[in-house]
Amino acid sequence: MARGLRVVAGSAGGLLLVAPKNARPSTDRTKEALFASLGDLVDDAVVLDLYAGSGALGIEALSRGAAGAVFVDRDRNAIDAIRTNLATTHLTEHARVQSSAVSTFFRTPPPEAPFDLVLLDPPYDAPVADTADDLLALAADGWLAPSATVVLECRVTARPDLPAAWRVERERAYGDTLLVVATVHDGPSGHDRS
Repeated sequence: MARGLRVVAGSAGGLLLVAPKNARPSTDRTKEALFASLGDLVDDAVVLDLYAGSGALGIEALSRGAAGAVFVDRDRNAIDAIRTNLATTHLTEHARVQSSAVSTFFRTPPPEAPFDLVLLDPPYDAPVADTADDLLALAADGWLAPSATVVLECRVTARPDLPAAWRVERERAYGDTLLVVATVHDGPSGHDRS
């Protein structure tokens, strides 16, 4: 169990979570700042947690009132940790866990799409170009609800460019971690959903 890894607030607030070996879970400080900034955007949101690791971010969203979440990770230990954490927090019925590489997952939007809130926490050793490709795939039609919110957690020194139709709402460093919160705008300059 990762020392101090827990759900910060909501229905599962205070419950301890497990993390897969070699994971780099978001700190409580980062989670608190993120979810305070999101506020009521989490309520009833359909959430996509990519590179989910322990699932802590998606579980935090569910604990705070999100309607449902899809967790995606290719690591078997991560998948096991997510399932354990969902059981511990009694949130399993609101979630689906997908064992897949993120790039493979993006081949076809799942039944849960479009998503209102997307959380991306790629591995720190992931090439910036790969993360940028994932963001472009996410920006394709069918994945995001109008005015969706996308949260990217990455190294301060490895921030990828965001798709042109996304507007950065907040960007803040916590040590060597950068938290970027962007909103998606549809229409002529964005991704038209008509």
